[in-house]
Amino acid sequence: MKNIPFLNLKLANEPIEEELKQAACEVISSGRYLHGEHTQLLEQEIATLCQTSHCVAVSNGLDALRLILRAYIEMGRLCHGDAVIVPANTFVASILAISDNGLKPIICEPDLHTMNLDISAAAQLVKAHHARAIMPVHLYGTPCWDTALNEIAQEHDLLVIEDNAQAIGAQAATAGLNGTRTTGGLGNAAGISFYPTKNLGALGDAGAVTTSDSQLAATVRALANYGSDRRYHNIMQGLNCRIDELQAAMLRVKLRHLNEEITRRNAIVKVYNTAINHRQVTTPAIFAGTTQVWHQYVVRVSRRQEFIGYMKENGIGTDIHYATPAHLQPCYPTLATHPMPVTELLANEVVSLPIAHPITTDDASYIAGIINSFPA
Repeated sequence: MKNIPFLNLKLANEPIEEELKQAACEVISSGRYLHGEHTQLLEQEIATLCQTSHCVAVSNGLDALRLILRAYIEMGRLCHGDAVIVPANTFVASILAISDNGLKPIICEPDLHTMNLDISAAAQLVKAHHARAIMPVHLYGTPCWDTALNEIAQEHDLLVIEDNAQAIGAQAATAGLNGTRTTGGLGNAAGISFYPTKNLGALGDAGAVTTSDSQLAATVRALANYGSDRRYHNIMQGLNCRIDELQAAMLRVKLRHLNEEITRRNAIVKVYNTAINHRQVTTPAIFAGTTQVWHQYVVRVSRRQEFIGYMKENGIGTDIHYATPAHLQPCYPTLATHPMPVTELLANEVVSLPIAHPITTDDASYIAGIINSFPA
């Protein structure tokens, strides 16, 4: 029997360990541990990848979203109490960023097929709550974007703030912006997470803001550095949300390998989706013309706890993303203003299968075989 853990970060980083060590030595030897060359180059490289004019590297993904919203408040584009539409089945950080800025999160049901924001439902909520912004979340690495979303944003003059924490390098099939575009460059701004488990993960916490709005980029950069536009000159009451130079260097190494990682994950997904054949296991959709990057490979199983136990007995690690939606968390007792049946169905059924390196296509075939033998 094989033993396949859900995720082993040490093994995931082994193929590039020497490159990472060399980059770390460069930073140590440089004597520049903040605002150094690696940070500047990382920002240029991420902006190029996301097809934006600007990137501001910051401390983590939550701070990236918090800074975007705070910057729009400072710029007068948002006001305290304004409504922001956000999917109900996202990780709680998306919602924390909204409420932390005194804005009102309006949670919206996801589409059961895509597991991303239900665009038609979001349109109704925009009208009902006079929303000023919408936060599509590219959940599990699948872009949440289409022509309808772009039209809603234009019709209601909405700020579109992408939560791109899980989908760096993904591309939307129909961006409504002159063809296919990369996530992080679809809306007005985007927040990215480089948490270690991400496809492009640091060796600690890190994040970034991408945008083509020069004023927003300058405001975010100042806010992230104590609100200063130059040394000892504070134009706003800011925060300390800077990226470490060491993490920037680690990320630049990993960025060189991102495309091969996306290609590898797509090959594994193809095996999973072809080989898994069990009437109680629903595999995720693959969308033609769209580049999905598969931060997680998430199936749905009605008898989830039995399934997880069965997989564990057979040496296969699994995880749940996410078991408890935000509106059922103790910190948000009044978040849901209407029933959330799709969100709660997904929360009760989703199971993430191993996909991160060193999982291979052979491993995926082996795992599929075990799944197909799950007692009905």
